[in-house]
Amino acid sequence: DIKKLLKSFYELLDKGHSVIVIEHNIELIKCADYMIDLGPEGGENGGQLVVEGTPEEIINNSESHTAKYLKEKL
Repeated sequence: DIKKLLKSFYELLDKGHSVIVIEHNIELIKCADYMIDLGPEGGENGGQLVVEGTPEEIINNSESHTAKYLKEKL
């Protein structure tokens, strides 16, 4: 459940911890303070830095596959 997971993350952050997450779920991704989007595809066609920044900055990047799905959620 994403809401429970986010609650746990926020509790950790409130105590001064850092949280690094590798995730594909857009509902969780949209809550990030900062993103590093790797790709452009998976496997041999991936692993390159496509874009980095806040979710609001990412949605403006035309090279990011994540951006089009993220834009629908923000």
